[in-house]
Amino acid sequence: MPKLIDRRGFLRTSAVAAASPFMCVEPARAAPIETPTVDRLSIRVILDGAANSFYRPAEVAGVKSERPPANADYRRALHNEWGLSLFLESTRASDARVIMLDFGYTPETLLNNIELLGVDPKKIDAMVVSHGHYDHFGGLLGFLDKFRSALPADVKLYTGGEDNFCHRWQGAPGSFSDFGALDRRALVARQVSTVLTEAPVVVAGHAFTTGPIKRASSEKVLPNTNVEFGVKDGLGCNAAHYTPAELQGKIVPDEHLHEHATCFNIRDKGLVVITSCGHAGIINTIRTAQEVSGVRKIHALVGGFHLGPAPEPYLNDVLAQLKEINPDVVIPMHCSGQNFADAMAKTMPGKLLASTTGARLTFGA
Repeated sequence: MPKLIDRRGFLRTSAVAAASPFMCVEPARAAPIETPTVDRLSIRVILDGAANSFYRPAEVAGVKSERPPANADYRRALHNEWGLSLFLESTRASDARVIMLDFGYTPETLLNNIELLGVDPKKIDAMVVSHGHYDHFGGLLGFLDKFRSALPADVKLYTGGEDNFCHRWQGAPGSFSDFGALDRRALVARQVSTVLTEAPVVVAGHAFTTGPIKRASSEKVLPNTNVEFGVKDGLGCNAAHYTPAELQGKIVPDEHLHEHATCFNIRDKGLVVITSCGHAGIINTIRTAQEVSGVRKIHALVGGFHLGPAPEPYLNDVLAQLKEINPDVVIPMHCSGQNFADAMAKTMPGKLLASTTGARLTFGA
């Protein structure tokens, strides 16, 4: 295992190493944000785990969902796979911005769906990777290989914290299988600058990320991956926190300490909180978004909630807390689990809105 260096030393070394893959890493400033407000937000679901051919348009609390566009070529279809990718278009008066959030599992699926959905990468102002799981960044390099020249020259990728670059493993000790690592060397080669959102930060002037999500509720990280701290040949991470196991170079259960959520404040409606996977807990995520933005009202909770593996008592406890928060609408995707959707429909009737690959969701005027 390579020798670890402290966080300050790591950033100082990165800043001066012009030939290093760390040279394009920029930490977010630890300062309060001025929460932006937008008039409208549209989410195109480029990729989710399933597509519903019989998906019906619906409206809940003013949030509208639309079917995927008709496909002119019957020989082609939208693809689905384990992962998530969202195309976020927001407007404030005449000012329009676009953020691409997560990139699915494979470039083949991502690029297929981008073409069939008519998504225009030339509109993108910024990109976000929610956390360091391959099913959220696996399509990124292939996307950049095809569309980097269409993106702004100074485009930034907001990646959460440093440990989003850690190497991750699946399975139990003794039978680990490789789950990859987000490779900043490849990002540098493609001239993409990285922002470590280890503090809340405004993205493209319209959105904000929560920064690290505080663990204040009864929620816990449900079993998922394992993580290895360290850098070898430029691949991997140096994290700001260390446990004794990490300092010994051991592979440890993943706590997703720098997973972050992407949020919008919709005028006269409140926050739309997009969790992507929600490993830190959806209640923790909502509370952090409220704290960093100063906005209490939750208009919508959207994305993956990682409650598929949740035991029933745990799920019921989370839903009870969500009911107290009382969002206008809840839109589960990806890893939320059918168990969550079923329990949500019983616990908070009238607030559940279904989604599907290719759907468009609209918030605000």
